[in-house]
Amino acid sequence: MQGIVTPEKIAALERRMADLSIGDADLAEKFTRGSGAGGQKINKTNNCVFLKHLPSGVCVKCQMDRSRELNRFLARRELCDRLEAIRDGKATAKTQAIEKMRRQKRRRSRRSKQRSIADKRLLSQKKSLRRPPGVD
Repeated sequence: MQGIVTPEKIAALERRMADLSIGDADLAEKFTRGSGAGGQKINKTNNCVFLKHLPSGVCVKCQMDRSRELNRFLARRELCDRLEAIRDGKATAKTQAIEKMRRQKRRRSRRSKQRSIADKRLLSQKKSLRRPPGVD
């Protein structure tokens, strides 16, 4: 972990984990083969990190990089983010993005459609008054 991530970042993560009272005994860590693109490297190495915080049951899976050590670091950072979000009662950025997509995909209500069509009709009438006389 020292060669990839700077010692300052590692120390900062360890302090953050200590503040959240996360110890190594509280974590279940497994290394598995990743999925998706990557070819032979992905198929042969166990660089995907699965991290579970046993007291809370929060799980994190990280496969962002080819390096196992960097993925370990990133998984622990993601776990800290999630536990802080749970502690503070805030939605994480990922959760917010998912909710935004749901709202965008949700079908519009009948009343909303009627209001939209009425607004379009008013705008059409307003624009038709801008036409020069005799043009229909």
